[in-house]
Amino acid sequence: MTVTKSGLTAGFILFAGSVGLTNPALANAALANRQQSVVTLPGAARADAAWQPKLTVREQTSERADRPVLYVHGFTFPSSLSVFWKLDGRSWADALNDAGFSVWGFDLAGYGGSERYPQMEMASPQTGPALGAPEDAAEQIARVVAYILERTKAPRISIVAHSIGTIPAGLFATRHPELVERIVFFGPATQRKLATLPGGLPSSSAGLPQWRLVTVKNQLDRFVQEVPPGHEPVLLDRHFQPWARAYLASDPTSSTREPASVKVPNGALAGLIDAWTGKLAYDPARIKSPLLVVRGEWDTLSSESDASWLLGAATSSPEKKYVKVTEATHLMLLEENRHDLYRATNEFLRAR
Repeated sequence: MTVTKSGLTAGFILFAGSVGLTNPALANAALANRQQSVVTLPGAARADAAWQPKLTVREQTSERADRPVLYVHGFTFPSSLSVFWKLDGRSWADALNDAGFSVWGFDLAGYGGSERYPQMEMASPQTGPALGAPEDAAEQIARVVAYILERTKAPRISIVAHSIGTIPAGLFATRHPELVERIVFFGPATQRKLATLPGGLPSSSAGLPQWRLVTVKNQLDRFVQEVPPGHEPVLLDRHFQPWARAYLASDPTSSTREPASVKVPNGALAGLIDAWTGKLAYDPARIKSPLLVVRGEWDTLSSESDASWLLGAATSSPEKKYVKVTEATHLMLLEENRHDLYRATNEFLRAR
């Protein structure tokens, strides 16, 4: 490990795994050139009223990759367990590399390798402003984008965001449209006007605890609940079990609790509650970039009506597209039809 002059902690890893190329010689060459680097953006001291967390940023690139794409994760697991996670030896980042993109992802504060909020050091959550709310997360995205553009010398970056991560991504994109080339919102959380929220969610975000605990069972229940009864699994157990072990390992304190659990900031959940009660944190009409909305057929957090509303509200986007992946849920990036998600994303990002 090295520390750069700017205070960044940097590491470098040769990346191994299948790249999905049919010619063995080409595949071996691509593997040899595929690399992943990990950098920690420095934070501000906790005594400072303007405290900023240290953020873990990952890049995966190859010889063919020259256009930067930033992945913004959802509300329970970090980038290492999403865009960079390998299933059968291949990740979404691999597919993006093959399409010519350098893939960047970071862990929002409170997740994975990034710094935890001081309040998360407590044994139990306190009621108060939810940690990692959309405004806070959008500022973190801005820090990461500034770093990526400085490193790559690219004038703009494309953004792929998942689930509730689309809310701070939308905030950033509408505040800095000149920096955003194209946008993919995968399973986006959008505005609804509901008096009663599904899943037992409270009707206001005001009373939420600052953070919460998520177990492996919580994740599995959420992953499979949208699959129709009697349908064969779309999330395979041989894929879920190693993912679940890595999920618990993403929080160094997980094994100190029974059952083992991961601490997760509640700011994203607060953003969802606000959006579903008519207060989406950003105005889609201010999106100035081409926009793809892609969702799974069985996704209930991001419904057909949600996709229609978002595309209709994005009145300033010069190009809009909607893709529905059949037999897929909100977590299709870990499912059997994930390659349809990869394909739709690549095709949209390549167009310009």
